[in-house]
Amino acid sequence: MKILYGVVGEGMGHATRSRVLLEHLLTLGHTVRVVVSGRAHGFLTARFQGRDRIRFEEISGLVLGFEGNAVDKSQTFWRNLEALPEGVLKNIAVYRRVAEDGFTPELVISDFESFAHLYALNHRLPLISIDNMQVLNRCAHDEDMRGDFGSGFQLAQKLVKLKLPGAYHYLVTSFFFPKVRKPRTTLVPPILRPEILSARREPGEHVLVYQTATSNQALVDALSALPFNFRVYGLGREGRLGNVEMKAFSEVGFVDDLRTARAVIAGGGFSLMGEAVNLRVPMLSLPITGQYEQVLNGRYLERLGYGVCLESFQPDGVVDFLSRTDDFAQNLSRYEPQDNRLVLGCLEELIERRARGEHRPDRLDAPAMGKWMDPKLAEGEPV
Repeated sequence: MKILYGVVGEGMGHATRSRVLLEHLLTLGHTVRVVVSGRAHGFLTARFQGRDRIRFEEISGLVLGFEGNAVDKSQTFWRNLEALPEGVLKNIAVYRRVAEDGFTPELVISDFESFAHLYALNHRLPLISIDNMQVLNRCAHDEDMRGDFGSGFQLAQKLVKLKLPGAYHYLVTSFFFPKVRKPRTTLVPPILRPEILSARREPGEHVLVYQTATSNQALVDALSALPFNFRVYGLGREGRLGNVEMKAFSEVGFVDDLRTARAVIAGGGFSLMGEAVNLRVPMLSLPITGQYEQVLNGRYLERLGYGVCLESFQPDGVVDFLSRTDDFAQNLSRYEPQDNRLVLGCLEELIERRARGEHRPDRLDAPAMGKWMDPKLAEGEPV
């Protein structure tokens, strides 16, 4: 089957999980055209260089500006406005190439990427959504998980809903499994890269810190005042400031530092959180201000006893968290690590259903961690 695959470029988690799914699609014999923006383009093209039956098209996507651990709305607006004219022309050119060069996809897959969704709509093709963001919109959450969000949570739900409406099916990755409230929705475990699946947990004394905002020097200064050893990724530079070692990105080095870390301090991004939970590494989550999906991830992490979620960096909060890592590790020992078989099984079922010309399914037959259940026909919770 010919498949168009869209990957959003803001945040590398989309790229790392797409890499796993793209590898599987090629193994199954499919031909794939990938539209991708940002850093994800360089990462994926390097990974699949020289491979047959896959081709990449770079598109223009949204970029975020940061001030500390918060999205700088003004900087984000002006950066995207400045890039808009060139980006629109670039995306139109890519759209024409995909539409006119004889590729003729039969199915579209999107990891929260709008270009692929637009292509699917215009060509009346079924689209499979695979991402973690849809947990906001397609699952039910207790009041204590979202109660103090106010109208912001409802707005975030609507924005996620508008991103990829009307999909053939939604595969939602998650390490927590709330009740599925909408049909055509299946919850699956985090999609894990091979390096994580093969990593062996060996707890050490250092604390791994992942920072998405390269300008956050204040974080380094705050960490240097604490009596722990920190290894910091994401600042875009190398060096040492006392007990704080700043490291350049290295996939091998990062995975090794993760599996041997005493604990992790990072934002509320789903991919790293899912990797930490799978490796049973306690985590302190500092969600980006105003990113409700990240806050939700952090709150579920804390509810499950796998770590702590704080609204902002607090030295006393870090000390308290690190004093309780044994308790978090004990809770994490009860988590049953999953490989990628469930999500790959669901994806294969969806492709096969499409190949047979079936209408979009409300519920899949393949095993999963959560499924929609018609309240008129069933009792109890989804399985």
